[in-house]
Formats: sequence, C-alpha cells, structure tokens
Amino acid sequence: MASKTQRHYLIAKVLSEHAVSKQSQLVSLLRDEGLEVTQATVSRDLEDMGALKVRVSSGPSVYALAELPAQQPAPADHLKRVLGEWLVAIARSGDLLLLRTPPGSANVIAAALDRSTVENMLGTVAGDDSVLVIAAEQTGEKLETYLKEIAGM
Repeated sequence: MASKTQRHYLIAKVLSEHAVSKQSQLVSLLRDEGLEVTQATVSRDLEDMGALKVRVSSGPSVYALAELPAQQPAPADHLKRVLGEWLVAIARSGDLLLLRTPPGSANVIAAALDRSTVENMLGTVAGDDSVLVIAAEQTGEKLETYLKEIAGM
C-alpha cells in the first residue's frame, strides 16, 4: 500500500495528464498506474489536496489542483541567471552530471534546475557545494552541453 504522500503525488500526476470527471475514473487510472485504492480513499485524498471540479470549454467538469508557486516552472532567464552567477564547473560521468558551486550555494542551483523546464533531466540532489544532476538515459552529454551553454561556459 502506498503512503498518503505517494498517493497524493500519483493523483496529482494523473490529474495533470488526464481530464478526470469522476472519482471512479480516477480510481481506474490509478489502478493503471499500479495503485489499488478505493473510491472512498480517493474522495478523502481529493479533499485533502484541495482538488476542485472546474468547468472546461469542452465536456464535463474535471478535477483540478491549484498550482503551488514552488511547483510552477521558473522562467528560462531565471535558470540562465542562476547558472551564470553560481555555477563554477561541470563534470560528467555517463548520465550523471556534477555541478560545482561556491560553498553553501548548491541548493540555489538545484532549486532553479528543479523548477526549470529542462528536458531529459530526471532530478537533482544538492550538497553544500555540489549538485548531482541525473539525466535520462543517453542524454548526459546533451544536458551537459546545454547547461554549459546557458551558463556561458
């Protein structure tokens, strides 16, 4: 059984990918994602998450979640500014990139990357002066080139 946090994450993912008008439809889509859950649990989760039914121009009302500011993508110039100011060096090993920063600055770069719309990036892990960036398979070199380019390196 998935934790409440895991269920909420998966519900948010499904709602962002599908127009869901009924809780039974959401239960079915969650099952397709490998999560067995009851309609009663989905109902409670939707309420906990603040989901609302909104009217769309074509078809029935669908469930939607309010976007949190931290989850909204940052503008492209934000990432460029952050990398240009804080990125010291990049090293790559396959599909892993290690970004070096001044001490205490890694979280700034990791947060900017996490909020960016950079393609083929699975995620980041920040330390004090370094950020591990995990690229999708076969894209580490492309991601490295892109990050160096926007950082002006």
